[in-house]
Amino acid sequence: MTITAALILFAVTWFMVFFVVLPIRFTAQADQGEVVPGTPKSAPADHLVGKKARITTLITLVVWVGLIWFITSGILSVRDIDFMGRMGPAPLGQVD
Repeated sequence: MTITAALILFAVTWFMVFFVVLPIRFTAQADQGEVVPGTPKSAPADHLVGKKARITTLITLVVWVGLIWFITSGILSVRDIDFMGRMGPAPLGQVD
């Protein structure tokens, strides 16, 4: 795996985890009863984005290391999921 591929995998994983973490412990302005003029009632009442970004980074590091290990271990290859048999036999000397 190249460094660029690893960084892209980290970025994609980070955003996926961030969108899962973002709504956790969310309180809207309408829930607290104080709506700032010019903002929607559903706007966040507290600013926990920085804390959620740090939590996301820690979770992503664990998931990312697991994904890197799985991808580079060779447990599953493209030929393993070729159910239609379109790739043909592996070339001589190549281990799948």
